[in-house]
Amino acid sequence: MRKVKDLTGPGITDHLGIGGTDLGVTAVAPDGRLVAVFGDTFDRAGVGGPGWRSPVVVFGDAASALSGIRWTGSYGPRSDYADQALPYDHDSVIHGRQVSTVLPTDLITIGGEMFLHVMVCQGLGNVHWTEIHRSTDNGETWEHTGATWPGDAHGGLFQMLTWELGDDGFVYAFSTGFQRDKGLILQRVPAGRITDPGAWQGWGFRDGQWAWHNPPTVALTGSYGELCLRKVENRWLLALFNAGDYRVDVLNIDEPTANLYEAIRGTVLHGCAWGCEDHGAGHVAQLYGGYIVPGSTLDDLHLVVSQWNTERNWPYRAMQFAGTAPRPGDRPLPPPPPPGESGGVLRGAAKLARRFLS
Repeated sequence: MRKVKDLTGPGITDHLGIGGTDLGVTAVAPDGRLVAVFGDTFDRAGVGGPGWRSPVVVFGDAASALSGIRWTGSYGPRSDYADQALPYDHDSVIHGRQVSTVLPTDLITIGGEMFLHVMVCQGLGNVHWTEIHRSTDNGETWEHTGATWPGDAHGGLFQMLTWELGDDGFVYAFSTGFQRDKGLILQRVPAGRITDPGAWQGWGFRDGQWAWHNPPTVALTGSYGELCLRKVENRWLLALFNAGDYRVDVLNIDEPTANLYEAIRGTVLHGCAWGCEDHGAGHVAQLYGGYIVPGSTLDDLHLVVSQWNTERNWPYRAMQFAGTAPRPGDRPLPPPPPPGESGGVLRGAAKLARRFLS
C-alpha cells in the first residue's frame, strides 16, 4: 500500500479543534455522508493536554473517499470544534467502576439508523464493559440503546469488535480482546435485533462440527488488535492489525464462516522502527488500526491507519493508505503460529506494537 494523505493533525483538522487523535472507523450514513469515529482526541498535536474527549464523530464528503477524505464538519453545536459524542466524564466513576475513556470499535448503518459499538475502559487494554449506541439522524446525535456486555464476555474475546450486514439479514461480527494477544471469534445477530444481547448467536465447534448457536470457538489464533469486516464487491474482506507479526493483514473470504486458516491473506502494511519508515512502500512505525474506507474496491482498497510515537508523543494521527486487496493466486502467507511459539524477532515486533498499552 501507499500513503494517500494524513487525515488528522496540524493544518488538517485544526478547523475541527483536533490536534491529536487516532482510530477513525468509517461508514456511510443514511443521507450519504461519510461518518468517521475517532478515539482519544486532544486539542494539541500529540496525546495529553486540553480538550480530551472520546469518541469524536467527524463528517466527510463521500465523493472524496478514494482521493483522500475531505472533512466537512463534526458532532456538536460548534462549527469549529468536534465535541465528545457520548455524555460521560473522563477519569470518573460510572456504575461503581473507575472509567478513564470510552473507545469506539466499529460503526454500522442498518436502514435509517447507525449503531456504534464502544469499549468502556480504565486505561488501554482494561475493558469494564462494551455497549452499543444508536443515531437516528445520520450521526448528529447518539443515544445509549441499553445493550451492554461485560468485559469478560466469551472469555474476554468480545471487546474489540467489527461487524457487517449480510444479504441474509444477519449482522456478522468478529471480535477479540483489547490486549493484542488474543485470536478471533465469530457471532451473528438478526439485523433488527442488534441491540438484544440474547439474540446474538455464536459460531462454535461442538460434537465434531461447526455450527451456529454453539458457544463461540476461536476461529483464528494469533495476537490481534483493531478489526474491520466489510463486503467489497462480491467478497468479504477482513482487515486486522496483526500485533503478533507487527503488520496489517487483509483476508479475502467467501463468507464469514469460511475457514480463516485457508483464507486468501495478504500483508498490506508492515510495521517498522522509527527512522526506517517508507510510507510510499507501506512501511509504517508503530502502526495500528486499519479500517476499510467506504467505496473501496478490490483493486483500490483504502484503509484508515493510526500511528503513535509513544516516546516523543508525536505523530499521533490517522492516515489514509491505498492499494489492492489480496486475490486468488497470490502467494499465501504462512498461518499464524500457535500462541507462545513465535520467534524472537516476532516477539520483539509484538512488544513494539503493544508498547502504547503499557
